[in-house]
Amino acid sequence: MSEKIKIRNATIEDLPIIVDIYNSTVPGRMVTADLEPVSVEDKLGWFKEHNHLNRPIWVVEYDGEISGWVSFSSFYGRPAYNSTAEISIYLDEAFRGKGIGKFTIQKAIEACPELNIDTLLGYIFGHNEPSLRLFSSFNFEKWAHLPEVAELDGIKRDLVILGKKIS
Repeated sequence: MSEKIKIRNATIEDLPIIVDIYNSTVPGRMVTADLEPVSVEDKLGWFKEHNHLNRPIWVVEYDGEISGWVSFSSFYGRPAYNSTAEISIYLDEAFRGKGIGKFTIQKAIEACPELNIDTLLGYIFGHNEPSLRLFSSFNFEKWAHLPEVAELDGIKRDLVILGKKIS
């Protein structure tokens, strides 16, 4: 199965599909704190903040079709935190449950030394049990619990920060 999955650096030409996959998660209120879909233009600055050397955005392909993406984002924006990164993973709904998330997180962890990352963080809503289980399966630990810091459709939601030291 893993031979069907390929990961590559995203290009600007991939940004529309990255945005489409991201926007597909907005209505579910499980993955993102955005309340309305975003545009390619909205995400252009975010895309340009990333680089292939230490803060890449990867596109995940399954059987030749783009199935998702993952990004490594700087934590807190201060130089002392350069070896810490937030990982975000988004999969197209049609490709969930195929092991792509597990494969992608494993590849992300394996890439950390090359990316000069020794600490990975995941920001996950407390009610997003599938993502919490996925990250926990890779020994991410709960490092913080921020109660009711988000409001989605009038419901207060918790944010859980999971962390992993990369050895």
